[in-house]
Amino acid sequence: METANSAALLLLDLPSSALAGIDLLSFTVTPRFRGVKDIPAPGFHFAFAGTTTAFSERHGHWIYFPGSTQTSDFPLFVVRWIANDETLALERDEAEKLRWRANLGSIWKEGLTPYRQSSSDRKNGEAEEELNDWPTLISEITASLLTRITGGNSNAWHLTSASSAKRDLEDIPGLNDNDKKELQTDSELNFLPIELKQTWREGATGRERTEAAQDRSWALENVVRPQCNHSDISQVIGELQFCFLMVLTINNFSCLEQWRRILTLLFTCRAAVVKHPDLFIKAIAALRLQLQHCKDAEGGLIDLADESGSLLKTLLARFRKGLEGLTGTAVADVVDELDDLEDYLRNEHGWQFGGDFARSGVLELEDGEQVQMDSTAFDEDDETGEFAPQIVDLTPEQARLLNEVVRENESDSEEEMQDLEDMDARY
Repeated sequence: METANSAALLLLDLPSSALAGIDLLSFTVTPRFRGVKDIPAPGFHFAFAGTTTAFSERHGHWIYFPGSTQTSDFPLFVVRWIANDETLALERDEAEKLRWRANLGSIWKEGLTPYRQSSSDRKNGEAEEELNDWPTLISEITASLLTRITGGNSNAWHLTSASSAKRDLEDIPGLNDNDKKELQTDSELNFLPIELKQTWREGATGRERTEAAQDRSWALENVVRPQCNHSDISQVIGELQFCFLMVLTINNFSCLEQWRRILTLLFTCRAAVVKHPDLFIKAIAALRLQLQHCKDAEGGLIDLADESGSLLKTLLARFRKGLEGLTGTAVADVVDELDDLEDYLRNEHGWQFGGDFARSGVLELEDGEQVQMDSTAFDEDDETGEFAPQIVDLTPEQARLLNEVVRENESDSEEEMQDLEDMDARY
């Protein structure tokens, strides 16, 4: 009988050919499979399962594995698949856990797969890199953050592919009204309140509203930060990491939407960069590592050649422009981190950054062929290509008429702005 000498997770009663996974590793269940051994501890890990490897609903548990000591056993957690409910449940019965611990040696060699069984399939060096990515991907995830988002506690936090914030329920494909009601009571996700359509204070008018819409630092500082546990603004990064990993592992749609909202909020801030430079350095570094794993997301949920790529290109261009004019060593560190991110996108995905937008990249066709594509989508904004200005000579009469039109337009604009400010004051 083998000796159990490391942290382990038992995944029991899974149907044949089901999907099971932990952290960045997923696999198809075999008849002998009972779980995973050699799990690094202490630390957070995410175990998940689904009835098939296709797009079935997936259930997962965040679990904190404590470190072992001379006076304590190696940590062991037991998770069961409940066939009637098609859900994954953590075993809470201490007697049952003790029974499995006593019999652990009998299944240690044949029934438990090593934490990184894909190591032998990778080139030299790549396995170690994958192993080391998980702690960095979850560097800002804490127990208090998991409790706030999922409502769970006691070292285990549960959610599914269909778990959702209320605001995203209407957009989840394939849900009927009964499904939405059930999700509202059982699996609601409590995300940070990011409302991108109103990023100014109540009662703000005119220029204040315009500036707050262009620089969303006020919303980050006064709306989002107070909702973080102990007003710890680093939880914004923790939630960004949580959302990305839930897209990567269980294809959670609501987490994808919140991931995009967080990126949009952060990369449309300017003043906050000076006040919280470490936040933005961590955010950019976290995003760069996440993008290296985008290819692992199933169904193209995070596709840099599609909607997510277009959003990111626009955000990076706007963020780069917002950094212009900001000074200080800390801001320079943010710029350096942004340079590294752009270098990665340039080298790995063929993005070209010129002017305000990435203008070209590599497009992969359905047959796998890659082609270089140039985009003219932003020519009108930048006044290039067919939208480039042309110089023409005006007659004296044309110049006089044009000058009168300019003065009339300036007068009309001033009147319209005054009307808007009067309306804001009334309402």
